[in-house]
Amino acid sequence: MDTVRFGRVLGLGARSAAKTLIHAVDAARAEGPPRTVSNQPQRPAGVAHPPTETTPVRQASPNVASTVPQSRGLGEGARRFHHLAIKPAARLTGALLLEIAGVFFGIFALYGANTMWRAGWSGHSTGFQRRPFLGGAAMLLVFGYFSISSFMQARRRERGR
Repeated sequence: MDTVRFGRVLGLGARSAAKTLIHAVDAARAEGPPRTVSNQPQRPAGVAHPPTETTPVRQASPNVASTVPQSRGLGEGARRFHHLAIKPAARLTGALLLEIAGVFFGIFALYGANTMWRAGWSGHSTGFQRRPFLGGAAMLLVFGYFSISSFMQARRRERGR
C-alpha cells in the first residue's frame, strides 16, 4: 500500500505524519561530514605532499543540507532526530487521535438526534414524549459541541499552533 492510499484510509493526520517522517529520513541521509574530491590525478603512495586543490562535492539535496547545520556527536544527532521526526509525528498523531475522538462524539450526537426524532417528531400514535426528547436534545448539544471542538482543535494542532 503506497503512502497516499494509506493516508486516504487513515485521514489527513496519518498522511502528514508519513510525509514528515519521509522528509526527516531524507534529511538524516543527506547529512554527514562534507566529502572532498581532488582535482589532480591520484599520486602514488610514496609522494610526500597531498593534493593542494580540493573542491567540495555537492550534496544530494542542497535545500536540506543548507537548513540543517553540520555537527558531530550522538547527542546532537539524537536532538536533531527528535526535532525533525519525533515532535512532528507526535503532533500529527495527536491531531489524528482528536479526529477519531470527534467521530465518536459525533456518533453519540447522532444517537441523541435519533432519540429526539423517535420521541417527538416521528408521528407515532403514542404522541410527544417529553423526557426522552429532552434527553436526546441534551445529548445532541453536549456531544455535538464535543465533536465540533475536537475537530477544530485537531485542525489547530495540524497547523502547529
